Amino acid sequence: MEAKNIPLNDLHVKLGGKMVPFAGYNMPVRYSSDKEEHLTVRESVGVFDVSHMGEFMLRGPHALDLIQWVTSNDASKIVDGQAQYSCLPNDKGGIVDDLLVYRMSEEEYMLVVNASNIEKDWNWIKSQDKWGVDMENVSDDTVLLAVQGPKATEALQKLTDVSLADVKFYTFVQGKLAGKEMIISATGYTGSGGFELYINKDSAEEVWHKIFEAGEEFGIKPIGLGARDTLRLEKGFCLYGNDITDETSPIEAGLGWVTKFTKDFVNSDSIKALKEAGIQRKLVGFEMIDRGIPRQGYELLNDAEERIGEVTSGTMSPSLNKGIGMGYVEKDHSKQDGEIYVLVRGKKLKAKVVKPPFLK
Repeated sequence: MEAKNIPLNDLHVKLGGKMVPFAGYNMPVRYSSDKEEHLTVRESVGVFDVSHMGEFMLRGPHALDLIQWVTSNDASKIVDGQAQYSCLPNDKGGIVDDLLVYRMSEEEYMLVVNASNIEKDWNWIKSQDKWGVDMENVSDDTVLLAVQGPKATEALQKLTDVSLADVKFYTFVQGKLAGKEMIISATGYTGSGGFELYINKDSAEEVWHKIFEAGEEFGIKPIGLGARDTLRLEKGFCLYGNDITDETSPIEAGLGWVTKFTKDFVNSDSIKALKEAGIQRKLVGFEMIDRGIPRQGYELLNDAEERIGEVTSGTMSPSLNKGIGMGYVEKDHSKQDGEIYVLVRGKKLKAKVVKPPFLK
């Protein structure tokens, strides 16, 4: 299947973005270099176009009932203007996707899902809907810009009357920015602060240019998916398809904190049983002691060179200047500061288990 273009595709090409197919969409992977873009977000401000993400609106008196059934977290605990991180468990013990749940009002919610899973998630939620909830897929009409970094608030504040300092982490407002109505949300994926802007695609290019004018004094830059991956990994944030999949349990993946057994949800009994019985493998973070870059799929070994797991995400951290990664290991090897080995191109390199985030 041919990759789809996001609404601002031509703009990214004009800006020199290297476009690659990712999750079914042509996406800018980088404009200059991954390292330069990464450090721009850590030190100043950068803008990601992440319009490949999916957005579903759920409306009506039973919207919350459906969300409570398909998600593992307790969405009854959020109030208007709050967002919640959660996951969609499948009926086999794994995860359909991880997602954000936004409460717009008592009877209206927005679910934000991963690009590669839009159709899968839609079909899954529909299949679980015994209430006849009004569902609308607004993904194709929505441009999502993530303006991230320590200077993001200062740059964006020039464009809005909304007091951005009052929009705390995991809350959002509906208001005007750059003269256009949008959702302004503090749910970034970089750990460097900033906002995610959900904009109607017809206004998006105009908003993009105004953001870049407002951020010019801070050296604002467009940022690609390459840096997005290294930024999220430094903070130990999971990526669907790497660290969590249809085969990984929320308990193994360290998502017990978004798995609430105070309610019934899809497959909750067997997930609870797994938690009580104890898991055999666990997602851990690790830092390289020897010089080397861990990559997805590389084997993890014990002292005796026996396989104990594999790397799910790995990179050379631009901020820390050393190799970092995450992977599933047998439970006995998941202890903090424990030594493990990564098989890099046939060489056994030493690493130690650490608790993410890698960048404090």
